[in-house]
This record gives sequence, C-alpha cells and structure tokens, in this order.
Amino acid sequence: MKKSTSIISMIVLVALLVVFGISAATGFNFDGQGAASDIPLGLDLEGGVSITYQVVGEEEPSSEDMADTIYKLQQRVQNYSTEAQVYAEGSNRINIEIPGAENAKDILAELGRPGSLYFIREKDASGNINYVQAGIDDQGEIVYLLLKPIEQCLADGDVVLTGTDVKSAQAGSTQDNLKNSQFVVSLSMTPEGTSKFADATDKAFKAGESIAIYYDGKIVSAPNVNASITDGQAQITGNFTYEKADKLASTIRIGGLKLELENLHHKQVGAQLGSDAINTSLKAGLIGFAIIAVFMIIIYRIAGFAAALALSLYVELMVILLDAFQITLTLPGIAGIILSIGMAVDANVIIFARIREEIGKGKTVETSMNIGYKKALSAIVDGNITTLIAAAVLGALGTGPIKGFASTLALGIILSMFTALFVTKWIMKALFALGAKSEKLYGVAKDAKAVNFLAKKGICITISVIVMVAGFVFMGINAGKGEGSLNYSLDFVGGTSTEATFTEDYSIEDIDGKIVPVIEAITGDGNVIPQKIEDSNNIIFKTRTLSEEENAKLADALSSNFSATVIGSETISSTISDEMSRDAILAVVIASALMLLYIWYRFKDVRFGCSSVLALVHDVLVVLAFYAIARVSVGSTFIACMLTIVGYSINATIVIFDRIRENKAAMAKKDSLDDVVNMSVTQTLSRSVFTSLTTFIMVAVLYVLGVTSIKEFALPLMVGILCGTYSSICLASSFYMILRKVIKPKKTV
Repeated sequence: MKKSTSIISMIVLVALLVVFGISAATGFNFDGQGAASDIPLGLDLEGGVSITYQVVGEEEPSSEDMADTIYKLQQRVQNYSTEAQVYAEGSNRINIEIPGAENAKDILAELGRPGSLYFIREKDASGNINYVQAGIDDQGEIVYLLLKPIEQCLADGDVVLTGTDVKSAQAGSTQDNLKNSQFVVSLSMTPEGTSKFADATDKAFKAGESIAIYYDGKIVSAPNVNASITDGQAQITGNFTYEKADKLASTIRIGGLKLELENLHHKQVGAQLGSDAINTSLKAGLIGFAIIAVFMIIIYRIAGFAAALALSLYVELMVILLDAFQITLTLPGIAGIILSIGMAVDANVIIFARIREEIGKGKTVETSMNIGYKKALSAIVDGNITTLIAAAVLGALGTGPIKGFASTLALGIILSMFTALFVTKWIMKALFALGAKSEKLYGVAKDAKAVNFLAKKGICITISVIVMVAGFVFMGINAGKGEGSLNYSLDFVGGTSTEATFTEDYSIEDIDGKIVPVIEAITGDGNVIPQKIEDSNNIIFKTRTLSEEENAKLADALSSNFSATVIGSETISSTISDEMSRDAILAVVIASALMLLYIWYRFKDVRFGCSSVLALVHDVLVVLAFYAIARVSVGSTFIACMLTIVGYSINATIVIFDRIRENKAAMAKKDSLDDVVNMSVTQTLSRSVFTSLTTFIMVAVLYVLGVTSIKEFALPLMVGILCGTYSSICLASSFYMILRKVIKPKKTV
C-alpha cells in the first residue's frame, strides 16, 4: 500500500510540474499570455512613458530645490513602478521615465501639476467669500468653485499655507466618537508650516470657517476647522474610502514639492536593450540550470535527482509569483533570478551532506534522512532569516531598483526554503518508497581529518588587508588622475542626452549593432544607453558627459554615417540621487545591525554576530577594491551586486557557525575549542565548495553569454562569490576566536 501510494504521489508531482511549467509559459488557457508574459518589465526591457517637466518661473532653481523635488517625485512615481526613474535635464527640467506605462496622458492627469498646492481661507480680510459649494459630482463628492483666480488669492494674502509647508500626508484609519472606524488623511507640518497653520486654524475656528485645499486648478477638499491646531498635526475626515483618502494624501504630497512644474512634453519610448538581451539571459539560465542539475545528480545521486525536480518547481513558482505580485523585472532582475537558482541549491547541499554523515555513522537511509533534515534545519532557517531581514529593511527603506531587488530576493528565499524543506524531502521519501533504498544511491560520508584553518589565520588576514588597502590606494590614484575614484556610470554621475532624427526606422537590434558602436568610438566608453521614441524615427542616446567638441563629432558622425540630424543635446543628472544613495547605505547599516542582533539572539553569543558582520564587511571591501582596480562600471547593478554579496556572505558564514555551536555542545573535555572550530569548518567544507561552485557556474554562464550590462553585473559577482567562500572558510571562524579573547563573557554568580 505504501509503495502504490508513493507511485501515485510521484505521478501527481510530475503532473503538477508539467502544469506549472505550461502555465508559466502560456497560461492555463494555452493562449500564450501566461504568467511569464504578464510580468511587468523595466525600461531596459520594455520601454514606457517619458515625461519632461519644466520649472515654472524665470528664475533658475537652486540645485538643492531641484534635488529635493526629484527625490519626492521619485517617491511618488514608485506607485507606478519601483523601477521608475527621475532625473534632471539641464538646469530647470525634470524627466520622469515610467516602465510599462502605455498612456502618458493618463499618467499626466493622475500626477497633475507638481508643486501647485495652496491652502485658502474661506473669506478674505474684507469678509468676501473666496469659494462656495457648486454642487455634487457623479461620485457624490462636493464640488467647490473658486470665485477669483488663484493669483488674486495670492496677491490678497488669502493663501494661508502652500504645499511646501506640509511635511507629510498619509492615508490611515482612526475611530470616531462612536468608536466606528473611519479613513482619514493625516497631515504633518514643517516647523514654519506649524506656525502658519496654528494662526490660520485659530482664526478659522473662531469664525466657524473652513480652509480649502486648492490643487492644479481646482479645490480638492475644503474641510471644516473644528479646533485651533498648534502642534502641526491634523486630520482630514469625511466620507472617505481608503482609495479616496490615499488619493487625497498623494495629491497633497505631490503638490507640496518645492518647485512648481509644468508639462513640457511627453512621449512613448521603446526598450533600451534589444530582445537579444533577454534571449541570451534566458539561454544562460537554461544552460546553467542544466549544468547544475547534472552536477547535483553526479555528486548526490538520487538526492540530486530529487533536488533537480524541486528546483524546476522553484523556477516555475518564481515566474508565477513574479506575475502575481507584479514585481517589475529588469535585466539585472533576470540576472538576480538566475543567480538565485544557484543559491537555492544551498539548502539542498546542507541537507544532503548531513544525510551522508548519518549514513556514514551506520544509520539506515530512512533514519539518516529524518536526522539529516532535522540537523540541517537550524542552519537553513538562521541563514535564510538573516537574509530575509536584509530584504525587509531594503524593501522598507530602499527606493527604485533597491526596492525591486529586495522583493525578488525575499521571494527567492521563501521559495528556496519551501522547495528544499518540503518538496525535495517529499520526492526523496517517495523515491525511497519506490525502492531507492541502497546506501550507494545516496553516498556515504567518510570521517575527514580536521584541517588546521586557525593556524593560517595570520596569513589569511594579512592577505585580505593587503587587498583592501590596495583598493583604497587605487581609488586615490584614480581620483588623482581626475578619472574618479570609481568608474561611475550614468546612474551615479549623469551625462549627456542626445536626441537625433533618422531617415529610417531602425530596430533595437540595428541600433545596438550599427549605431551604438559609432557613438562608443567617439566617447571611448561602452556605457551608451539608446532609447527609441515610438511612432517616430527619433532616438535618444544617453552617454557620459560630452564636451562641445565631442558633441560636434557625434553630430557629424550620425549625419555622415546615417543621414541623421541631432535636434537636441542636454546635460542630465544621475538617476540614483544622493538621497537614494543615502537611503541604500542607511538600509544596509540597519540591516547589518539587525542581522547581528538576530545572530546574537540565536547563538547566545555576540561574538558570532560580530564575526559574521566583519566577514560581510571584508567581502564588500574586497569587491569594492576589484571595482576600483579593474575599473568596472559602477551603475545601478553595483547596488544589486553588493546586496547579493551581503546575503550570500552572511548565509555561508552562518552554516559554519551553526556547526561550531552544535559541536561545542557535544565536545568532550579533552577537546580544545581550536580543535572544535577546525573540525566544524572541515565538516562544512564540501557544502561551502559545492554551493559556491553551483552559484559560480550560473554567474559564469551568464557572463559568457550576457550583454555588456549583464557582464558588468556578473564579473564582480563572481569575485564576490569566491571572496565570500574564502571569508567563510578562512576568516569568519578566525574572527570568532580573536573576539573570544577581546570580548569576555560576563561572569555569573
């Protein structure tokens, strides 16, 4: 009965895998519009809407006001996509690029006119009414009519606050006097706004008047004032649904920008990269996956076969959930998913190594499976929870590509735990019941002689210090040459945007193959981003900052080679603002602190946590040194690369520390702690090597087949994988032993 049940289970499993695979590719209706085709794509893969705003007024805005406006607009447009980009063009223009959007007019209508929010008193100084109720619209909302132009209200002093006096506006819920829940809009004023608001609400309350909120040509709300508000905290109540409250809060936020903007022009833009970029990345994923599947089967035999099936389900679930959660996918995102396939092997490797150890101790295969999973659980859970902590912090505090990366990372971690702890285990037990009971089908771990890693800690630490110092030296040399400490790309330092009109409609592939090489020859830089404007023969080329002479050469080259005419050239700012960079750094610092606290809590020893963070910092600095020495382009993928290394490093270190914790509890009196640590590192050595090898294979194939932007992501990532393996094996435990001498445990009575 048990055998027949298992056979049925296996048939069901295979059927599920097939169904999931087909649904991911074509949808359950087999119409070719399944989950894979419905995943939202970034500008680099799909294109979208480009909107250019210009600052209202003749005076040139300050760089501080421009930066503040760009940052706040970035927060606003993330409602459309986490991969939306906002950057300056020239001195008084701001560009917004939203991937996947198809109608610029609809977005303009929703965004409205940034920076045009005013709070208007009901009556002027002479007692004349400024606005009145003019009826009810189709949605049952009160319509207000302003009785004179807004310019007159400003001139008469009837505007009591502007949008810049509002610090924040958020939709939320509260309870009324009858304890009924209601949706509200909570406002928080700036220090200056608090003073203005206190004076305005005091006068309005005493006069029994309201204060209207005027935005983009109309009054959007006119709440009554029920009290003098002196602390700068207010709530707008009404017959709100959450959607209406959220819309009003969003309107107040965008109307509170420091600069008032008007739409200059808008257009639909095509993908920045050709279809070859996606095809080669997917091809790399398939090849890498096949190599890993074969590797797992050769090394772990029947268990490896089970893992390969589970990993297939992992990939299919990842595609389906990316669509379900509508996570915007960019080319680095595809690379990250392909990378996660390699990392998903980790949990399986930990489990399989444990099973082999138990078989080597003379236990039966079935008993070894149960014990192996039980012993591997703590390392898998602790390693993945620390990475989830990082993903949660990055998702909460990060912006733009960081938030998208965090979503993909968290999804991958949860899925990998599910497939390793449940799916793989289920398949293995089914195969065992079908007759795969021989020890030879699983492998037997032999007792390995402990390698004295601690004896080499001085040499290892010295080598690491030399590499890290070399990185800072090269950064100084590069900066001294005027080349920049790192090779920052457009994402960080901005550049030049050149728009040209061509006599024919070039495809993305033709642009990449024919036009871009001509531009690269002039700029001497491979970082050229083409962007095709749909329904026209116009193409925008974003490059490093060009001199007047280079601009002239570019115009001549495009004219002579392609009969194209340059119609505009503007300096553009970085798409990763200083505020976004600070948010990223803050997120990494907070994530590291929380990971340290978690490890401290789980291992009951702060020295484990400190050692993990030290190993993490080491890996980041070594990879940073590689960026400086090899002059690899530092763009948005740099952040994704560093964050991947952080998660990879901490995960690998925890596996070793988990074994040290286990062996310490079982150590005999004759065993020294040095012996325990060396044995623990030796016992986990195969896991460290095999996991790193499988991940490295995925990234290496990606590097060989990928386009330029993918190569710039994959190359330092390969360095990071090797560095993370080295630090986990050679440094983390050494740091722990050193800290044991520095940080003494408190003595208890």
